[in-house]
Amino acid sequence: MPCISRLKKRKIRGYHETKTGKSGCPSHGRETGLKTHKIASRKNPLGGSIEIIKQTFSSIRSKPVKRISFVAGLHGDELEGVYLCHRIIETLRQLKATRPQAFQGEVHVYPAVNPQALSSATRLWPFFSMDMNRKMGEKNGDSLPSGFARSLVEDLQASSDIVVDFHASNLHLKELPQIRIIEEFDKKLIPLAALCNMDVVWVHPSAPVFESTLGYNLNRKKIAALVVETGICLRIHQEFCEQVFQGMIHLLRQTGVLDLADPPPKIKQPLLIHPKQVALIQANHAGLFISNVPLGAHVKKGDLLGKVVDAVRGEVLETIASPADGLLFTLREQPVTYQGAPLARIALQEIP
Repeated sequence: MPCISRLKKRKIRGYHETKTGKSGCPSHGRETGLKTHKIASRKNPLGGSIEIIKQTFSSIRSKPVKRISFVAGLHGDELEGVYLCHRIIETLRQLKATRPQAFQGEVHVYPAVNPQALSSATRLWPFFSMDMNRKMGEKNGDSLPSGFARSLVEDLQASSDIVVDFHASNLHLKELPQIRIIEEFDKKLIPLAALCNMDVVWVHPSAPVFESTLGYNLNRKKIAALVVETGICLRIHQEFCEQVFQGMIHLLRQTGVLDLADPPPKIKQPLLIHPKQVALIQANHAGLFISNVPLGAHVKKGDLLGKVVDAVRGEVLETIASPADGLLFTLREQPVTYQGAPLARIALQEIP
């Protein structure tokens, strides 16, 4: 039904206020508690249009306590964040309908910010072969992905105090739910990360590769941005997603965005690790990696983590032992290895 028809229908019902996004179409905020906005839109040469959509849950206050945004889909093969946004939208819609007074702050959800890549389940923007999360700096070119990246950063900057950027791992490695923080922003971000029900908060040294990412550029603009990494690409690990989802609801509550009377659930206290507390284990041979312990195991020095085998000759090329006590927070999921391939990461209990 055309937009104008919906406008007339709402007026007949006694609704005189119409909320619209940049598209000019009403967002049905009164019916669902949800306001939909297009923050970027371009015609697709193959038909239809390419759009970045933002879903907004407004505050009952004229000045929200805090404004929190959730972003997913920068890489089109990372689906766990897209599913997490679905869970957040679904839950907040129900809450808006039953307890609208709970919304002391404002929530924005950007569930699919790289729609072209998501439609083909690829990491890079198709045709351009560009990584949208490497186009967030000020000098990012004039391509279509660059223009969408600028629109996204500008919209987040205008409407957010805190941003959570959801990511998944690649096809080779599976990750426990974690937040990654660049050292120069750690004092501001670590207290927020501790509210998010993660297994690990990993502080990285700064490097030029981060300077074109969404998280880095938002933090530079004084907007607290948390980068979540969990699971594996092209999959949805529901247990991990539920853990992260509970963490996001806890974050909304602890920052005052949601005011709920019922007691908050108990969340995990993450293991805070710095660069020297991460042991990376790599293969010395090409072959098949067969793991011996599950992701998330607490291992001791010398414990058998797995082996690399030569399936053709029926030989064990090497056994992989833990170099120290710690938490196994990254584990290779793709069995085919090559020399130097990462097999596991262990968060060490003590700094060497």
